[in-house]
Amino acid sequence: MSLLELQSVVGGYGDTQILHDVSLRVDAGEVVVIIGPNGAGKSTAMKAVFGLLQLTEGRILLDGEDITNVTPQQVVRKGVCYVPQTSNIFPSLTVHENLEMGAFVREDDFTQRLDEIYALFPPLADKRKQTAGTLSGGQRQMVAMGKALMLDPKILLLDEPTAGLSPKFRGEIFSIVKRINAAGTPILMVEQNAKQALGIANRGYVLVDGRNKFVGTGQELLHNREVAEMFLGGGEQLDASAAADE
Repeated sequence: MSLLELQSVVGGYGDTQILHDVSLRVDAGEVVVIIGPNGAGKSTAMKAVFGLLQLTEGRILLDGEDITNVTPQQVVRKGVCYVPQTSNIFPSLTVHENLEMGAFVREDDFTQRLDEIYALFPPLADKRKQTAGTLSGGQRQMVAMGKALMLDPKILLLDEPTAGLSPKFRGEIFSIVKRINAAGTPILMVEQNAKQALGIANRGYVLVDGRNKFVGTGQELLHNREVAEMFLGGGEQLDASAAADE
């Protein structure tokens, strides 16, 4: 049984339908990536999981439990944490205070979890007393991810975690995503840097016009000439082994 599954979901905002029969799944231990052009419904699919839009058809299952159209507050308590692309930290609070805010529904002693987060994000340990809004873009993204991880979620949703970052910080964020996953947290990620994202993905989904266009392992999609031409900057970016497979 999949940890998270979207089954033929249809929905949007008001009278505007954005998702049209979208299906995807995340199994235990996986990194799953959603890519596609602007306006394809990538972030909308993720927001649907978190209860931020109304679905008119289909179901969303978490560990076999139907969470379709459940409120975000309830979704968090069920073990789903979501890091939006923007407005994902409290800029006037310190790094440490941001992490404490991430534990808002915990009723136990989360001191050990704080230590684990600082170990996962070493740059934050030295800046724990610094106001989060004064950090670099990459470090602010670390705060946002660390804040979400304070609840030790069943699954972490990341919406464009490398948007606007320098190549150096993009690579660092992808490395952190791999470490988070290796520590036991499944991840569903929407990402504009498709080539790097598919490179760390167990499975990828390509959405176009709110519909499933391609699905496969990260390597299968990287080596798919049509996907490369549409989303990875052209078929010439396929490596030699991929070209040999054609």
